[in-house]
Amino acid sequence: MAASDQLLVVIDPVARRTDGESVRIAKDVLSAGAATKVCLPEGPEEFARALLRRGARRPVVIGDDGALLRAVALLHRQRELAGCGLSLVPVGGVLALSRALGVPTGAVAAARAVLDGAERRLDLLVDDSDGVVLGALRIPSLPARPAAALGTVPPGEPGEDGAHPWLRTCQSLVRTLASRPARPAVGPAHSPSRLRIEVDGVCVVDLDQPVEAVSVTPGASGTGAVIEVRPVSVGAEAAPLRLTGHRVTVSGADFRYRADSVVSGPVRTRTWTVRESAWGLTLPTPR
Repeated sequence: MAASDQLLVVIDPVARRTDGESVRIAKDVLSAGAATKVCLPEGPEEFARALLRRGARRPVVIGDDGALLRAVALLHRQRELAGCGLSLVPVGGVLALSRALGVPTGAVAAARAVLDGAERRLDLLVDDSDGVVLGALRIPSLPARPAAALGTVPPGEPGEDGAHPWLRTCQSLVRTLASRPARPAVGPAHSPSRLRIEVDGVCVVDLDQPVEAVSVTPGASGTGAVIEVRPVSVGAEAAPLRLTGHRVTVSGADFRYRADSVVSGPVRTRTWTVRESAWGLTLPTPR
């Protein structure tokens, strides 16, 4: 039996709790088509240990987007990603990344794709802290600071010795205003970010140009990343800036970013580099 027909099926604990029936169906389909060793890790450490002790078996992860991200990040940190193709049976509540990558979302269809599909090499974004991005990187605008509520000035008691009539009138007015419920501040939910964005060493947006959002997505293998910057519109809606590149650096005031489904930061600067054909994922064979 070929090594490619020997599967290490790692079932994420979240998938077992979320949809045990889909897990059972996928396991039965895989076991009927190949020699399988099933692992039931109870946490991240056991999950990592199972993958790293896979031997010659081809790893199959049954779980959601988070399980796939953990597997890719682990193999990347161990510098084993290039030589280890992954397979995925998506089970769980968060499957947007799996769908975007082309993995079937039904348990039977996904398991059959593991058995009959082919490995496709995909690009990867790697940042300067060794984090990975499989699908999309987004930098949203900053949350707006709430406006200060109307403060209350404790009035003096009317009739105090030395109090003038005009002072008592002002005190009465302040008491009246203070007794009314404060109106909620009305304003934008987000404020624009001021960031310096460099693509392959060239500054494309500087700090003097506020932006609403930035996205970076790995393109087709070998084409680099697709970068989109949405500047703040003045009057007519401003057209987004779209370009491609292999190295993207963002710097400026503290900002947060969403890499796939994980929010990170705040950071002052971060660089993402495209690693071409850095990882392999089994996908259905085109008909």
